[in-house]
Amino acid sequence: MRQRLGRSWRSQLTAARPPLVISHREKNTQRIAALDEQAERLRLKPGMGIADARAMHPGIEIVEADPAADRRLLESLADWCDRYTPLVALDGSDGLFLDITGCAHLFGGERALLDDLLARFFHQGFDVRAGLASTPGAAWAAARFRSPDIVEPGDEEKMLEPLPLAALRLEPATIAGLESVGLRNAGAILRSPRAPLARRFGAALMARIDQALGRIEEAISPRLPVAPLSVERHLAEPVGLMEDIERLVLLLATSLKADLERRGEGARALQLLLFRVDGMVSRVSVGTSRPLRAPELVARLFHERLTALEDTLDAGYGFDLVRLSVLAAAPFDMVQADLAGEVAGNDEDLALFADRVDARLGSGTVQKSVLVASHIPEQAVAALPFAAAVGAAMPARAVPAPQPSAMPERPIRLFSNPEPVEVMAAEIPEGPPARFRWRRVLYDVVRAEGPERIAPEWWREGADTPTRDYFRVQDAAGRRYWLFRQGFYGEDKAGPRWFMQGLFA
Repeated sequence: MRQRLGRSWRSQLTAARPPLVISHREKNTQRIAALDEQAERLRLKPGMGIADARAMHPGIEIVEADPAADRRLLESLADWCDRYTPLVALDGSDGLFLDITGCAHLFGGERALLDDLLARFFHQGFDVRAGLASTPGAAWAAARFRSPDIVEPGDEEKMLEPLPLAALRLEPATIAGLESVGLRNAGAILRSPRAPLARRFGAALMARIDQALGRIEEAISPRLPVAPLSVERHLAEPVGLMEDIERLVLLLATSLKADLERRGEGARALQLLLFRVDGMVSRVSVGTSRPLRAPELVARLFHERLTALEDTLDAGYGFDLVRLSVLAAAPFDMVQADLAGEVAGNDEDLALFADRVDARLGSGTVQKSVLVASHIPEQAVAALPFAAAVGAAMPARAVPAPQPSAMPERPIRLFSNPEPVEVMAAEIPEGPPARFRWRRVLYDVVRAEGPERIAPEWWREGADTPTRDYFRVQDAAGRRYWLFRQGFYGEDKAGPRWFMQGLFA
């Protein structure tokens, strides 16, 4: 109905339509999975066979269930409920748990929060039932059997007594067993001795009772990690222009700076949440290569990201809540500047440039080369995203560093993957090539130096490559190359293989 008539179809007068039934296959039989209010008034119920329902009421409309789409919708509603609390968890296929501890006063109290939630869901086209209690079990029962209800602390047992056994979140087999011995509602169980019930129906029944009454703790696991720091602003009038959003980002970043200074930290990952009036939530994230807390720099990063998303960020009827969260933080070290205001070795401008490029073009666009503890030339350097490379520690050498005069010469350009070379002749079997073919061009060697032997890294898992002998060779035109022979003569019938590793200036 929301797809056909719009999100506000419940709050508007619509033309007459047939009752709607959702079907799903259960044990090779099509049965009713869900139904709307009109179908309920026809005394159709979930679990009834579709054939029976159509025989009773030929005019009903039947739509096949789509569990994957239902799950995506429930997750999007959970995202939208972040406006009330960051602790939102999924409950089965049709419910949400919201831990509003410490949040109710922001909305004028518990009743005002509950009324606001129900009203907003109704205008988005949903039939919602809600309950509020000091325990998840009691809130679950109140939402499904007494909506909309607020259970005061200590009144959980009184609220549960008249409710059916399903209010205790019991398995169908347990409910059938309890009803077979005459226990047909929650009050009958609560008044019965615990020991006989535990012996016959197991500890799970006792655990559900104790969870509902608050005798044992029941943790709610939020579906998304809770940000350590967040600032938000509720707007009396929704905004949709990019300039207004960027102005709000600067205001929120200014508020966030005081919290970061108090904690002695800077932000490494930030997320902007934009809550649309019609229930959609947009998440815009940026990362930083260094801890950041300056509001102007934060606003500049989000300007780049929002510019990149301008064509895909749909404001709809506008955003009425904007939140800026710190997803990851790191210690912020203050650096002393000299009299000219400069800091030795400071590459803050470079880091900010890399962050802005990543925000505009995507994470990992700017990369930096870092040393890797490996003797194999093509594995001695790795390209990491700039943000990750800034904090990467340089590897410790496996052997003491040689003196500059003793260091072997390395080429200016090194190939990431050595290219095969066809050697036409060699001075001696283990010596340098006298002529070789590379990229279909034949070269004559006039000078050669080497060999420099690099053995395989036997201590690494999977390091079974043959030993390499490297040679620095020069052709008749004065061009210099870095070649290596992999393997030895006599080890393989095909002989050793030659490769081009790099080029000298």
